[in-house]
Amino acid sequence: MADLITVDDPADPRLRDYTGLTDVELRRKREPAEGLFIAEGEKVIRRARHAGYEMRSMLLSAKWVDVMRDVIDEVPAPVYAVTPDLAEQVTGYHVHRGALASMQRKPLPAAGELLAGTFRDGAQHSSSRRVAIFEDIVDHANLGAAFRSAAALDVDAVLLTPRCADPLYRRAVKVSMGAVFQVPWTRIDPWPQSIEFLRDQGYVTAAFCLSDNAITLDELAARRCERLALMFGTEGDGLTTEALRGADEWVRIPMGGGVDSLNVAAASAVAFYATRL
Repeated sequence: MADLITVDDPADPRLRDYTGLTDVELRRKREPAEGLFIAEGEKVIRRARHAGYEMRSMLLSAKWVDVMRDVIDEVPAPVYAVTPDLAEQVTGYHVHRGALASMQRKPLPAAGELLAGTFRDGAQHSSSRRVAIFEDIVDHANLGAAFRSAAALDVDAVLLTPRCADPLYRRAVKVSMGAVFQVPWTRIDPWPQSIEFLRDQGYVTAAFCLSDNAITLDELAARRCERLALMFGTEGDGLTTEALRGADEWVRIPMGGGVDSLNVAAASAVAFYATRL
């Protein structure tokens, strides 16, 4: 059972995990270095625990203590009870969900290990048939939304290039509604040289772009590839030239209404739906 500790000093060192949550540059450096991430809201906290992440502590306003009572009774981590004003002083924003948890990160598997046997909801499955690759996506909201679509549409795994945003950053976790805990993921490095590794593993690499030389998404889906890696690029420029050169196929989503492209999160959702079994 966790200890419920009332804290009334925003400078209390025990609250260090929660300080300056709105400082993106600080948090994206500090959290991976210290092996932590922040889960916000009851559902996200519960999903993180269900996925096997160890809790370091919780920060709760008074009205959330009863809501989270079962979690408080189950975990040995300290629980800090604070007023909404103090929570805002510590974090830098109004914590309207009233519940935050500092969670311990897990070591990331190698890409080969992830593709050989993925894990969803704690169970091991056969090797991945359909994976998503995100190259240099820096917007946490887009990445979180893409993970949510990947979870909903049964993508087996997600691979992120080295410069991609952190899926465990608070904003990404929040937008994904905890889906970042459901879909197995890791970093793939070096990139784009690792495209050859994927090819060796039997994957057809399909790069989404706006080229007139690209096949349509319907054409790709009709091929029913045994193993398929769907590649998506940055919000502005798309995939790099090097990644496009390495891909087996270029793929486009036909557009109407004078629209030339979709947001990367929307485009990936369309691709996930079209290529599902």
